[in-house]
Amino acid sequence: MTSKLLHGGLATVFGGPGFVGRYVVRELARRGWRVRAASRRPDLAGYLQPMGAVGQIHSVQANLRYPDSCRAAAEGAEIVINTVAIMSNSGKQTLAAVNVDGARAVARAAREAGAKRFVHVSAIGADAKSDAAYARSKAEGEAAVLAEFPDAVIIRPSIVFGPEDEFFNRFANMARFAPMMPLVGGSTKFQPVYAADLAAAIVNAAEGAGKPGTVYEIGGPDVSTFRQLLDHTQEWAGRSRPYFPTPFWLAKLQALLTWPLPNGLRPITVDQVRMLSKDNVVSEAAQSEGRTIAALGVSHPTSAAIVVPEYLERFKPKGQFAHYRG
Repeated sequence: MTSKLLHGGLATVFGGPGFVGRYVVRELARRGWRVRAASRRPDLAGYLQPMGAVGQIHSVQANLRYPDSCRAAAEGAEIVINTVAIMSNSGKQTLAAVNVDGARAVARAAREAGAKRFVHVSAIGADAKSDAAYARSKAEGEAAVLAEFPDAVIIRPSIVFGPEDEFFNRFANMARFAPMMPLVGGSTKFQPVYAADLAAAIVNAAEGAGKPGTVYEIGGPDVSTFRQLLDHTQEWAGRSRPYFPTPFWLAKLQALLTWPLPNGLRPITVDQVRMLSKDNVVSEAAQSEGRTIAALGVSHPTSAAIVVPEYLERFKPKGQFAHYRG
C-alpha cells in the first residue's frame, strides 16, 4: 500500500497533545499520514515529534473558542479528528464553550476545508436529558457536529486507561497517603478501554471504517464495578487501604462544601457524583446494532489487567523496580 506520507495525506488532530490525542497522533504517524497536531499551547507539544519521521508531525496553535484558528488548523486536511473536551468549567474554558461551541467550530472548519472525513470523540453517557452538565454538553456537542458535518463519525468511549490516565493513577496515588479510600457508587459499572485501542478505532473510522453519521460506543473487554476497579488499583499499586462507603447524598454535600476550591484541589464535583450514579458501559442497543469497537476494526481490545499494573508499579511502597533488588 502506498504510504500516505509519500502522497502527502494530511490529518489534523485537535487536542493532539492531550491524553487521547497523542495516541491518535502516534497511530496516524505509524500509518504514514502527515499529522498536524492542533492545541492552545503547541510550544509544549514537542514530545509528539519523535512519534513520527522527521517533519511528519507538526504542532500548530488552535483554540476552539476562536473559529478562525480552527479553520487555519484544518486547512488542507484530508481527515480531521477532534479529541478536545473538558470535564468541568474553568474560567473561559466552559462546557458550553469547549464541548458544544468548540465541537461545532471544529466540525464547521473541517467541512469548509473540504475534509473527506471527520471523527468526533464524545463519551458514553452523553445525554441531552441528563442531570449532569458534562453529559448534556457532550450530547449537545454531538448534535452540533452532525448539524455541521452530517457524515461525521461519533466515538463514545467509556473511561480510558493508559500510562497518562487520570483514573488509575489518581486512585493509586490516593492510596499512598489516604488512611481510607472513599467509595462513592461502588456498584456503578465501567468498561475501561485502552487508549491505544481507542486510537486505532478512531483512525480506522477516519480512514473509512464505520458508517457516516453514526454514533459508536467504545469499551474494553471487561465490565467492572467501581469497587472492583479500586480493588484492582490497590492490588496493582501494592496497597491495601480500607474503604469508607460514601452515599451519593453525602458525596454531593462534600462537593458543595468544597465548591470554592480550584477544580484541581476538589476531591469530587457535584457533576462527577451525578455521573457516578449511572453505569458507563456499551449499551445493549449499540451491541445489537453493531456500533462497537469491533465494528471499527478492533476485534481484540486490551484488558486493563495487561497494561495497568506496569505503570502503577511506581506507586508501590518500596518504589518502582523494587522487585529487581535482591
